[in-house]
Amino acid sequence: MSSESGASSTGEWPGERLGLPEQGPRSIARVGRRIVALVIDWAVAYFLSWALFPTPEGAAPFVTLGIFALLQYLFLLVVNGGLGHLILGIRLVPIRGGYLGLWRPLVRTVLLCLVIPAVIWDRDQRGLHDKAAGTVLVRI
Repeated sequence: MSSESGASSTGEWPGERLGLPEQGPRSIARVGRRIVALVIDWAVAYFLSWALFPTPEGAAPFVTLGIFALLQYLFLLVVNGGLGHLILGIRLVPIRGGYLGLWRPLVRTVLLCLVIPAVIWDRDQRGLHDKAAGTVLVRI
């Protein structure tokens, strides 16, 4: 994993190999923004799970995960980002440009819910879930 600043030992920045700028619009969304976006999305899913399907212990974990996955998929289809992404000014885009389609958000969401693919990154700070879907999170 790269440092928060994103600089690697060769002086490249995350996204340079992909033709993305170092900073500003279309640059790679850094780890801090992505984690905060994930926390926002999980909090919304938890609240909906707790409000719609209450249990004596609070929210049911698998119901929360299902709501999280559904919200991720629907938001990615409609606006290229989850609620947390929208709030923090980042969007999911295909590496080759164009439309995300139906399969990219599905693959990315399933792998994100498995957690492990999302915490293994390449030097461009893309998780395995984004590599498998051919996507990248960028700043807008």
